Amino acid sequence: APISVVERSLAARPFHWIGLITVAAAAIVADQVTKQIVVSHLGFGEEVHVVGPLWIHHVMNSGIAFGLFSAWASIVTVVTAVAVAWMLGYFARAGSRHPILPVALGLLVGGSVSNLVDRLRLGHVTDFLDFRYWPAFNLADTFICIGVAILLVAVFAAE
Repeated sequence: APISVVERSLAARPFHWIGLITVAAAAIVADQVTKQIVVSHLGFGEEVHVVGPLWIHHVMNSGIAFGLFSAWASIVTVVTAVAVAWMLGYFARAGSRHPILPVALGLLVGGSVSNLVDRLRLGHVTDFLDFRYWPAFNLADTFICIGVAILLVAVFAAE
């Protein structure tokens, strides 16, 4: 079907793509570097107290948040890849809809891709931020949550 004028006007422009790619790349680099530091300095299961409730605890997670669906790691990998493809397709069609979209989706895509790279390369994700009252997580998880929060704020602020 032909693309309407309205759909074309909402499509991501090159500067939107530059924003999304920059944010996603920064998220991937930050997440991968911190994971590599943890892996190179702590054995699996080892931990170091940082301050207050924060510990660095080397955890291998084959599932998603909280270790859910760890028995279905290959399905999680496929669903993640499909989700990233969908986000990029949505951005291509609607990237100029809101000025915060490149940042929010950049964080979501970057976090998702970084964890996806780990799943494909290692068969698991390295988690290390441990507040004791919450399951361990990594920067990619944080970026995903921040991206979702930004999208929610933008949606509710627009109403």
